[in-house]
Amino acid sequence: MYSILEKKYQQIQRELFLGIAAFGGVILLGTLWYWLVERWPLADSLYMTVITLSTVGFMEVNPLSDRGRLFTIVLIIVGVSWLGYIANRFTEAVIQGYFRDGVRLQQQRRLLDELSEHFILCGFGRTGQQIAQELATEDIPFVVVDQDSELIGLAQNYGYMCVQGGATQDQTLLQAGIVRARGLVTTLASDADNLYAVLSAKTLNSGIRAIVRANSEEALEKMQQVGADAVVSPYITVGKRMVAAALRPQVVNFMDVALTGSEPDFYIEELLIDRESCPFIGQTLGAAGVRSQTGASILAIRRANGELIGAPSAQTPFCSQDLLICMGTTQQLSALNQALSPNQ
Repeated sequence: MYSILEKKYQQIQRELFLGIAAFGGVILLGTLWYWLVERWPLADSLYMTVITLSTVGFMEVNPLSDRGRLFTIVLIIVGVSWLGYIANRFTEAVIQGYFRDGVRLQQQRRLLDELSEHFILCGFGRTGQQIAQELATEDIPFVVVDQDSELIGLAQNYGYMCVQGGATQDQTLLQAGIVRARGLVTTLASDADNLYAVLSAKTLNSGIRAIVRANSEEALEKMQQVGADAVVSPYITVGKRMVAAALRPQVVNFMDVALTGSEPDFYIEELLIDRESCPFIGQTLGAAGVRSQTGASILAIRRANGELIGAPSAQTPFCSQDLLICMGTTQQLSALNQALSPNQ
C-alpha cells in the first residue's frame, strides 16, 4: 500500500532520526569542549556532558572556569531543546498511530510483492469502486491505483491494497505488480490517460489482459488499435442494457443472476482447453459425455480462429484452444473443469 500514509511515516522517521542525530551531535560537542578546551580526561568529559544534558544535578566533575560555566548553560539549553523535540515527535507518532501504521504498511508491501495473477484497477471513482466491489465479491485479488489521496484513503478503508500514483507511469504499474498481474482494468476519467495506461501496461507485460473504458467511439477504436483486449463504452452499454431491460426483462434478469452467481443454480463461466491437458481433443461433445458426467451445460464455443459456435450440438468436436462458455452450479462447473483438465 503506497500512499500518503507512507509519506507521513517516512517523514516521522526522518524527523526522529534528525532529532536523535542532533542530540548525539550535542553530546559529541560537549565532550570535545570539556576535553579539548577545559583539558579534562576524556571519560570525565563524556560523563560531565551526559549528567549535564540529563539535568541530573550532580556537582561539576572538575572545577569550571567562567567560560566553561557559560558553555554548560548553553549546552543545557540546546540539549533540553532537542530532547523536547524528540519527545514531541515520538509522542505524536504514538498518538497518531504512525508506528502501528508503519508495521501495517510493511505487511501490505510484502503482500503486494508476493501477489501474482491479480488485477490492477486504475481509477477509484464511481465506476472503479463498483468494479472493486465486484472483484472483492468474487474473491479475486486486485490492487487499486489512483493519484487522488482521498480516493486512496477510501480504498484503504475498504481494506483494498493500494498504490498511490499515476496509472500512466511505469514505476507506479511496477509497484502494483504489473509483471505478475493477470489483467488491467482502467477507468480513468480521460480517454487519453486510459489509452496511455494500456500502452504502458502492454509494454511492461505484453501478455496481460487489458479492459478499458472509452467515452467516445473514436477512443474505442484507438483503444483496440493499441492492444486493449476489451473496450467498454458506458454510454453504449447503458443504452443497450436499458433497451434490453425494456424489451426482454426476464432475459436481463437471468443474465444478471448467471453472471454474478447470486443464485447457486445459475452461474456462467468460461473455460479454456488445450491439447496437453484435455483428454477429449478431437472427440465430439456427445462422445465425451461431459454433460451427463458433470451436469454443466456448454452454451457456446469460441474457436481459436475467432469462430463462435452457439448452442453446439452433440456432433460438435472439441478442438485445442477452444474457449467454452458454460453454465451450471459452482460444483458442476468445478467438475467440468476437472474433467477437461484432469492433470492440472
